[in-house]
Amino acid sequence: MSGFIAFGFLILGTLFVFMAGVGMYRMPDIFMRMSTTTKAATVGVGLMLVGVSVFFGDLGTASRAFAIFTFLLATAPVSAHMIGRAAYSEGVPLWKGTKIDELKGKYSADGEYLSSGEYGDADKEHAH
Repeated sequence: MSGFIAFGFLILGTLFVFMAGVGMYRMPDIFMRMSTTTKAATVGVGLMLVGVSVFFGDLGTASRAFAIFTFLLATAPVSAHMIGRAAYSEGVPLWKGTKIDELKGKYSADGEYLSSGEYGDADKEHAH
């Protein structure tokens, strides 16, 4: 019985990872692609790790799967944020259908600092 439950989790996880791949292909710009893949792939890998834990059914495997998933949850959003920030500061264009660019004018001239102010005063906050 646990084999069927594990198989179900593995199939669900595979579908989520597949949808992350489809999202990479279908989304129009890098920012949407990262959002799609970060969320869907993290859920997919988590479901696969649950399936592996159920299949083997021992504490050692379950604890390793939990550690892997915890590491993935901690690193995937941070890495996606850093890639997105680098892409934005380098001038990667947004999708033409983007209505609002909330970061426009809030980065310093060199793209290193982000202003939290309303008027984009990043250069004034971090004058060298």
